[in-house]
Amino acid sequence: MLLSALADRLTGEVDLLGDDVAVTDVTHDSRLVKPGDLFVAIRGFKTDGHRYLDAAVEAGAAAVVVDRSSDVRSAQLVVTDTRTALGPLAAAVHGEPSRQIAVVGITGTNGKTTVTHLLESIVDAAGLIPGVIGTVGARIAGEDVPVPRTTPEASDLQRLLDQMVDAGVDVAAIEVSSHALALHRVDGTWFRVGAFTNLMQDHLDFHGDMDTYFEAKRQLFSADRVERAVVAIDDDAGRTIADAVTTPVTTAAVDHDAQVMAEDITTTMDGSSFTIITPGGSYRASIPLPGAFNVQNALVAAAISRDLGIGADAIVAGLAGVGAIPGRFQPVVAGQPFGVVVDYAHTPDAVSAVVASARRITEGRVIAVVGAGGDRDREKRPAMGAAAAAADLAVITSDNPRSEDPAAIIAEVIAGIPEGADVITEPDRRTAIRSALSSAGDADLVLILGKGHEQGQEFDDTVLPFDDRVVAAEELQSIRGLGT
Repeated sequence: MLLSALADRLTGEVDLLGDDVAVTDVTHDSRLVKPGDLFVAIRGFKTDGHRYLDAAVEAGAAAVVVDRSSDVRSAQLVVTDTRTALGPLAAAVHGEPSRQIAVVGITGTNGKTTVTHLLESIVDAAGLIPGVIGTVGARIAGEDVPVPRTTPEASDLQRLLDQMVDAGVDVAAIEVSSHALALHRVDGTWFRVGAFTNLMQDHLDFHGDMDTYFEAKRQLFSADRVERAVVAIDDDAGRTIADAVTTPVTTAAVDHDAQVMAEDITTTMDGSSFTIITPGGSYRASIPLPGAFNVQNALVAAAISRDLGIGADAIVAGLAGVGAIPGRFQPVVAGQPFGVVVDYAHTPDAVSAVVASARRITEGRVIAVVGAGGDRDREKRPAMGAAAAAADLAVITSDNPRSEDPAAIIAEVIAGIPEGADVITEPDRRTAIRSALSSAGDADLVLILGKGHEQGQEFDDTVLPFDDRVVAAEELQSIRGLGT
């Protein structure tokens, strides 16, 4: 695609300096530049892409995009903001892939990963080809593709969508994080459906306050970005979005009147069953995932599917047939006479919801292993402790301490635990997990919360191998007499 044609796709002031060259791809990473690429110099949190213009040209970049003219020896587009230009440029080079398949964007504090997996299963049950991009990676027509973050940078996202088009994908489900919206990673992407799950305290280290966090989420639902909306209205944020969107909206809820609702809910350790009530009729459904929060996730997935024209039979089959979702209320079974579940719950509301759900499906005690991440939202730490204290035994430990002292983080967590709660503090996460497992009786349920699918624990600049699921299985096997 000619550089001049790309310049025409941008809004605002754009200057083309040098030759009108042909461009074959777009990247923001100078280390990944290939001959013919357009290198977009982004100002990041740690470095400035303008420092690597010469390196990009030496690697074969046909042209560069900058926010000020440079003496680099290549053609260049000078724009006001390179970050906002990246998505539209990449989308144009790849032929606007989000216009060629049905792209579904799911945003919200919790539930994004589960909804994408449920939707993937429903799309497959309908005889269509699904694609997924999210926290635990990407899949194109069932094949795993690594991605560096929940929502990839705009150039990587458009390349993935282009690959999905080539693979014949019909529906692509994308987790859209608040960071992605604030940092323009989904600019240039058209969403057939945008969906909202919930809003809970998280990421305030980045957004600063809940209002700013909410506004980032709400950006997904602008009329120039999304064709239709599906909004869970069990919280105030969802009801605000549902009232404000100007595109057609379908509401979903467990505890409020909505267009898509659930009745006659039953839940056990093996999953949940319920009746889905829709404007077009009602039908019984089940998911192999326990908890009311997962019923809400299923309703969101069902509502999205309806808006995509998928019928009830495929929705029912897809919900029932979804596979294990990594780190989302994922059981660990090693012959022990009590339940063990690993879950990604890392916000106070999510911990409360998981503990409450565990309470409904076990006859014994609920034991919760909980920590809080370092270098992240410190304000939520006491609330994490209060949420963990709803369990019969709370084991407070390290999550990803990063550059902070684990003991200092734990002190801030336990500050929120009320007097009289049964609490163990143990900075070493493996030892904490072992303590929780050793404390469990036959009818108890141990929840290991916070890291979910993650396979490493972050200390300063070091990431050590650590998977809660693997560690729990190893510790279960090592506890004398367990499973005999």
